[in-house]
Amino acid sequence: MGDKANAHPGAAGRAPAADHPASVRNVVLVGHSGSGKTTLVEALALTAGAVNRAGRVEDGGTVSDYDEIEHRQQRSVQLSLVPVEWDGIKVNLLDTPGYADFVGELRAGLRAADAALFVVSAADGVDGATRMVWDECAAVGMPRALVITHLEAARADFEETTRVLAEEFGAEDPDAVLPLYLPLHGSQGPDGHTPVTGLVGLLSQKLYDHASGERKESEPGPEQLPLIEDARNRLIEGIISESEDETLMDRYVGGEAVDIGTLVQDLERAVARGVFFPVLAAAPAAEGARQGLGTVELLELITGGFPTPLEREAAAVTSPDGRPRELALCDPSGPLVAEVVKTSSDPYVGRISLVRVFSGTLRPDATVHVSGHGLADRGHEDHDVDERVGALSAPFGKQQRPLGQCVAGDLACVAKLNRAETGDTLSAKDDPLLMAPWEMPDPLLPLAIQAHSKPDEDKLSQGLSRLVAEDPTMRLEQNQDTHQVVLWCLGEAHADVALERLRSRYGVQVDVVPHRVPLRETFAGTSGGRGRHVKQSGGHGQYAICEIEVEPLPGGSGIEFVDKVVGGAVPRQFVPSVEKGIRAQAAKGVATGHPLVDVRVTLLDGKAHSVDSSDAAFQTAGALALREAAADATIHLLEPVAEIAVLVGDDYVGAVMSDLSTRRGRVLGTEQTSGGRTLVRAEVPEIEIGRYAVDLRSLSHGTARFSRSYARHEPMPPQLAHRIREEAQHAP
Repeated sequence: MGDKANAHPGAAGRAPAADHPASVRNVVLVGHSGSGKTTLVEALALTAGAVNRAGRVEDGGTVSDYDEIEHRQQRSVQLSLVPVEWDGIKVNLLDTPGYADFVGELRAGLRAADAALFVVSAADGVDGATRMVWDECAAVGMPRALVITHLEAARADFEETTRVLAEEFGAEDPDAVLPLYLPLHGSQGPDGHTPVTGLVGLLSQKLYDHASGERKESEPGPEQLPLIEDARNRLIEGIISESEDETLMDRYVGGEAVDIGTLVQDLERAVARGVFFPVLAAAPAAEGARQGLGTVELLELITGGFPTPLEREAAAVTSPDGRPRELALCDPSGPLVAEVVKTSSDPYVGRISLVRVFSGTLRPDATVHVSGHGLADRGHEDHDVDERVGALSAPFGKQQRPLGQCVAGDLACVAKLNRAETGDTLSAKDDPLLMAPWEMPDPLLPLAIQAHSKPDEDKLSQGLSRLVAEDPTMRLEQNQDTHQVVLWCLGEAHADVALERLRSRYGVQVDVVPHRVPLRETFAGTSGGRGRHVKQSGGHGQYAICEIEVEPLPGGSGIEFVDKVVGGAVPRQFVPSVEKGIRAQAAKGVATGHPLVDVRVTLLDGKAHSVDSSDAAFQTAGALALREAAADATIHLLEPVAEIAVLVGDDYVGAVMSDLSTRRGRVLGTEQTSGGRTLVRAEVPEIEIGRYAVDLRSLSHGTARFSRSYARHEPMPPQLAHRIREEAQHAP
């Protein structure tokens, strides 16, 4: 690599097109926020000729800011596609957010891509979230390469960063994570920093100098070759050790010279198989220049070393009723199977769906079948409908460039798929298919909202339904116990973006209110009550008297009603009325306004009047009897308890367990897992973990994740229950 001095770039202003999967590369860029992913994408677009100058997009003679602040902010929180062309290959660059709150966008990028570029800042190093994504890619065998950025920073150190990368990502084989190029340094500046002015190729043994702003290729001098000899030998040995030619290492050790062409081929194959992870360096182009430091070399690696969609394992598909179906490997003439990997709204175009085609060819104006998994627990409706495909386009910045078709392996934007949501499958209407869904993170940060005004209330339902249709990592809950509308998000930044989208896109202003957990009440012991409802005001009056006994039951028993009336003291037709009144009062609560549960109510006696007794009168008497029984009893307030499982690095286990104890948590046990991590299982009151998604991320520096599930309700500590009772008494 590095021998293609000037491959043929694409032309600015037209959309790169592919007519076969072999001419497509789908690459996702991964890295923490601030690592330089978006800047790298722009530098690659400039080198490939997709833009005419740094930070600008030109189309039809009109120049618009590509790095406009508003647009950059939008890209920082969502998946963005930038297609470029290099050496006749269409390269789909998928820029993902670096914030942990938007890991759903990252997962969508991983689903759409066939290889990953991990972008690491030489000034900041590797964070825990990046390590976790690396492990995810390793689990599925996705090819990876590493790009070191921010070499211009005062504290940047390429050699040290490379060493750290080998430690972090080459634990099993450090020689599988090696640089292909070494940086060339210029003269030392007044601050003592020596800027990187070029690269030297370890295989090609050529210099690529950027000191003048443009990339210039030359041969190294005799005094420079010894400086790269050790790194070059180690790289060659690393490549040969992964070669499919098992005799090559013996020949090399025996002194036989290995042809550079053979090494490049073996390198490309090892990268494509996901067993060798080259390290490169990159920096934006100088003012007025087209080629940034390392951008040509990176495009060569992508087009030569990363796999084509044909090398990706065929997607698992079924018919909508669940029957498995065989699918050929990325066949443009096969049955249509495409997946919506992202959904967004444009104020002028409407809904836009980013689609990856896995089989067949998608064409404009065709009618397709849309199959959805129906994530009902997240507010997503199930759907199984036919829809007409609108225009196909390739996005670039804020613009959409028309496409005539999208072949298997390629990506395109589809306009006006009004029923399709992220994760849905598009297939032929006469042969509907459904792809297995990818794993989505569970949103665990609750955000309770209410409409700001009456006009907002009228628009809230539609705005929320559109919001969750775009983002499958967001869950909408209409809580029947607390009567709150709750958006479950991945973190505070995710919540902020949701509120801003509601306001700016859908014109809905909402207020954030404290999130309430569903509490319950129960009796601590046996108690009796008498309900007397006697009124006479002329004509038919109201007459009903009943006597009850209430006793506690084990958790989860609900409300049990027993009739022990003898002698017809309460006529048979009014016994259900008493029960109905008791259950209605239990639903309202008897002390703090929370539902009463886990009690047995026994109807013992009562009185009736031949004329004035009625269904309504005995319902009222039943409710009065329950309230009187509660007044003479100790009422326990029950709080929901969640069982949580925290997967955390061994270095943070102690901190996590200490934090759980401050939340009244009970640790059930720990379990050692692979990769130096521990699974901590605990039970914690839900009222204590409202912000646990945020707090755990801070506590573990982004390296931990957790899941939660409802366990049961149990009595709340007396002091906390007393405070809630006082709040209920003073509530308006």
